Amino acid sequence: MPDQLSLIKGTLDVLVLKTLSWGAMHGFEITAWLEARSGGAIGVQDSALYQALHRLEERGLAAAEWGVTPNNQRARYYKLTPAGRAHLAAETRQWVRYAETVTGILTAAPGPARGAT
Repeated sequence: MPDQLSLIKGTLDVLVLKTLSWGAMHGFEITAWLEARSGGAIGVQDSALYQALHRLEERGLAAAEWGVTPNNQRARYYKLTPAGRAHLAAETRQWVRYAETVTGILTAAPGPARGAT
């Protein structure tokens, strides 16, 4: 397993929203989805996940209801709200722009900045 990456502050919420865009899930499913999609590079602690889920619920970006897992266990299932879907789209655009900008800086050839005189 590769070394796990630390989550940058604020990214867990948007990653949870992305996970829920695939459908309603309970906490363990969310963690498993994120770990699988990251190839194990991102590990999510239970406490951090549930804090994120509570924040998303409080902000109206996710909603929860009780359900039963395939193993016949009672669990809270979280789903994306319409506001959550809109927030995810906006955050995704911002994150992609940020990542492209930082990547461009970090991978730039040595020398003066473009447009510098």
